Amino acid sequence: MILPTPRQDRQEQGMGKAGRTGFFGRFAQDRRGSTALEFAMLALPFALLVFAILESCISFAAQEVMANAADDVARQLRTGQIRKANVTDASIKQMICGRLEVMVAKNCPGLLVDLREFQSFADAATAGFKITTAGDIELTGTSPTTFTVAPGLAESKNMLRVFYKWPVMTDFMAKSMANLKDGNTLHFASVTWQNEPFDN
Repeated sequence: MILPTPRQDRQEQGMGKAGRTGFFGRFAQDRRGSTALEFAMLALPFALLVFAILESCISFAAQEVMANAADDVARQLRTGQIRKANVTDASIKQMICGRLEVMVAKNCPGLLVDLREFQSFADAATAGFKITTAGDIELTGTSPTTFTVAPGLAESKNMLRVFYKWPVMTDFMAKSMANLKDGNTLHFASVTWQNEPFDN
């Protein structure tokens, strides 16, 4: 009678174990393709992070462009380059939109402008706004509380407020960034000044 050697015995035990584990055992032991699998697991979180960074950067850049546009229009009103007789809601929006179109859709569909005269800077300080539960913008502390374009004459005190309903482009960012209805977030710029003593 020939007895099996210890080596043969171990080999037979290993083959029996491999047979029992089957496909899943071989899959767990096989290291081929592990890099591709790890990349697939990390690709989605990495892509989400990149889109979040891009969304935030573009939104911030648009906010700065709008603030600069508001400052530029306010300077022209303050120095008398733009006179009260030539100011309308459409003309003010066009001046601001002309600078914003580099960042937003044509004709600036989400643009709102409020320009009005105040008796004092203290009165101007009471002007505010709030976002309603329905996601709309509501002006407060002014009369009327609707959006108005009514600048003052020379040496009058004025405030220009610019609102833009910025669309959040990345769907998964909408829940954290959007504070208006339809998945938009509010961009806002405000300038307060006293006109120079130009000829009316």
